[in-house]
Amino acid sequence: MLLLTIDWSFIIEKLILISVILGASLGVATYATWGERKVAAWMQDRKGPSRAGPFGLLQPIADGIKLFFKEEIIPTDANRFLFILGPSLAMLTACMASAVIPWGPSIELESGRIIALQVADINIGILYVFGVVSVGVYGIMLGGWASNNKYSLMGSVRAASQAISYELAMGISLIALLMMTGTLSLAEIVNQQHGFWENGWFTWNVAKQPLGFIIFLVCAFAELNRAPFDLPEAESELVAGYHTEYSSMKLGFYLFAEYVNLFISSAILITLFFGGYNFPFMDQVAGSVSPVVFSIICVLVLLTKTIMMILFFMFIRWTIPRFRYDQLMNLGWKSLIPLALVNMLITGAIIIWVLN
Repeated sequence: MLLLTIDWSFIIEKLILISVILGASLGVATYATWGERKVAAWMQDRKGPSRAGPFGLLQPIADGIKLFFKEEIIPTDANRFLFILGPSLAMLTACMASAVIPWGPSIELESGRIIALQVADINIGILYVFGVVSVGVYGIMLGGWASNNKYSLMGSVRAASQAISYELAMGISLIALLMMTGTLSLAEIVNQQHGFWENGWFTWNVAKQPLGFIIFLVCAFAELNRAPFDLPEAESELVAGYHTEYSSMKLGFYLFAEYVNLFISSAILITLFFGGYNFPFMDQVAGSVSPVVFSIICVLVLLTKTIMMILFFMFIRWTIPRFRYDQLMNLGWKSLIPLALVNMLITGAIIIWVLN
């Protein structure tokens, strides 16, 4: 009889890591709402949140309390089960993608035990992310269809077609990156971007795949349904789009999932193209501090890069006006997909030339 031994310390270690990552994701997403308002206010020459706490820092907490105590309404003709499943699925998938992100280098304790700052180092990490993102669209589609509202249905249809259009270009842009790295593991991709400069060139993939990065970035805007690609919830056309009929915390889940997705997408973008937790002179820093301190520094570096990317997303939102829907589709099918294919062919030709 085969006896299975359970490594409880490993399970506890992973549970703690999952709790910290989820807590950090929710915390960053909470204050991203405050940051968004402050960025908008700064760009429009006004104050933004300033009354709830110093500098308005308690505004996200006040908003959360308000959503909790608002009256919850489910339309009479709505499909009750799917109506509740929609925002739940959107929030669940938003948190799931963080499982494969390497948040820092592994910590080796004095006892010899190695603690990985990654929940799951699977060799198909990028495919996992694409799978989770694809399922996340169902949350929007179910919410729009179950509401039995024409505006909501139109928003969910827009979200589905937008996701299909831009996931194709995003996937093709990543093929060129995968041809260079030879792996689907996010941990290995980060390891290949070690430091900042090596053999007379930058190690970060943004310097090796600039066109691929631009295509991936534009597609990320579309996948996040953020302006100028916020067609699924265009207030001037669809009232509020797919979440028109939602209230209380169900609406809060949809709004909050958008900011969790913003944080996770920014972290993935940094991991793929900007070296993840790598930074210049990291080997010198590693030699002068303890492994635990070095890992903490690397985590802070990754979070700093991620927050800078989030701010970039916010600046773009309050700078460029919303596209028309035909412009959205034309950009995806007639511009980004051909560009991604050309980038893939050029990358393949360069790789063959270098190998020969």
